[in-house]
Amino acid sequence: MRSIFAILGFALILSLPGVLLAKPVREKAQEASFRSNEDVLRWINGYRHKPEPQRVPDSVKAMSAFGLTKDSDQSGIYIGFVAGVIGSNPASAEDLVSKMFPLPPEDQVVIIKGIAYSGLPGWRPLLKTFIERMPARKDLIEKFLYGDKPVLTALSIKEDATVIDLNWGYYFATGWEAPIRRIVSSLSYSLDKDKVDTLTIGAMAKWTLAQNASRDNDLLMMLKKISSDSDPKIKKPLGEVIDASETLELSKIRKDALASIDELKAKGSEKLRNYTWWGQAGQTVLALGCVAAGALGQVEFGIPCVLGGAASTAALNYFKPSD
Repeated sequence: MRSIFAILGFALILSLPGVLLAKPVREKAQEASFRSNEDVLRWINGYRHKPEPQRVPDSVKAMSAFGLTKDSDQSGIYIGFVAGVIGSNPASAEDLVSKMFPLPPEDQVVIIKGIAYSGLPGWRPLLKTFIERMPARKDLIEKFLYGDKPVLTALSIKEDATVIDLNWGYYFATGWEAPIRRIVSSLSYSLDKDKVDTLTIGAMAKWTLAQNASRDNDLLMMLKKISSDSDPKIKKPLGEVIDASETLELSKIRKDALASIDELKAKGSEKLRNYTWWGQAGQTVLALGCVAAGALGQVEFGIPCVLGGAASTAALNYFKPSD
């Protein structure tokens, strides 16, 4: 009988490590998963403070599963983020990209543009490495490799407002100054007195900089540094961004934008009289898709999307001219 108890006791001792480790393993697996698009976005927002490049392939697959990368007007934040991760991890870039597969052809654009926008000196050889894994996207790949498709630093915010989100994504991945400087450079558009689309782009750049800097002291300090050597044309709007961020008087940004839009309206702009144009603007200029409603608890502002360069449909109502 004693030998039986001894055997049972020995078996229990051997099994204890497994029992004790089971809970931490399950918790770790649960922590590593992305159960919603809000999970993905919160993780992206905090990534620069705690980089976890090993989780990026899983985050890309989650983006695909939640449909976050299917709409080119809505996916800038994610493409920029992937580009920033690749660009800031040159030694492991190929391995990271390899683990992003398999990915449906319609979502492979995030990989292609992520590589092309990464800023890596060897982004072309890296992209060539994965041509055979993305045969459905061969034309797009060749346009980047041999055609005239521009890289991130060559994209014009004035010509394509979604570039704001691309740069925000890159910043969230790296915390680097360069993408913020590119966004700041577009603040001069907020002073435009003739073109409503240009004015709106400037207003959105101004709004997102103020919103994010009000919650990120490192970003606020970065904006102050940029202000010290910035172009005179952006000194005034950048100063207003910094002031609004420090005082949390963010509504002033909106009021200034509305005043400028009303001024153009008074001058007789046909675009401002035509609400249909504003509907289009909501899809192109304002709806630069970045976060889901309430992901960062900003519903009280009437804008469900303020992490990156957009505010979805709510921004249209927020920034539209008064009647």
